Amino acid sequence: MDEIYQKIKELRKQQDLTLKDLSEKTGLSISFLSQVERGATTLAITSLKKIADAYQIPITDFFENQSNQNFLVKAENHEPFRIEGSSAEYTRLGGDFTGRSIEPIIVTLSPNLIQDNQFSHPGEEFYYVLEGAVIFTIDGKEYLLKTGDSIHFPSNLPHFWQNPLNQITKILCVLTPVIF
Repeated sequence: MDEIYQKIKELRKQQDLTLKDLSEKTGLSISFLSQVERGATTLAITSLKKIADAYQIPITDFFENQSNQNFLVKAENHEPFRIEGSSAEYTRLGGDFTGRSIEPIIVTLSPNLIQDNQFSHPGEEFYYVLEGAVIFTIDGKEYLLKTGDSIHFPSNLPHFWQNPLNQITKILCVLTPVIF
């Protein structure tokens, strides 16, 4: 359990959150979270799930074997997936090892895709357009990116995207925190 408590504290610091910030995101008290980070209390699985959701990581990340070191991701092992409520397709590119802090993925946007729900969360996002074009709306301002263009912004700004073309757009994305 000590590794879990330590990881909770490390993730909070990596995401530049105070105990108060984490308390607001989880609904757990500041004093309880402080005790958790110090290993001075037990932690129910439901509370751990709230903390994982606040960090936007799977709860299983707290139980990973520290010796997990899958660095190489072969092209034939890429497995595209979709997130509920999104018509974009995602392909993880990054290795799978404990302590990773960035999430590199390929995002494929369907023709004329408009993602109208805005996102805002801790971290950073970097996008490089591999093919096609995309319009990012970040904090109310539109940015048109074409093949070879890139954009980098703090994820706490409200943002969404759209593919204005009648063809697929592919984007290399590197973001924090790790979410997949």
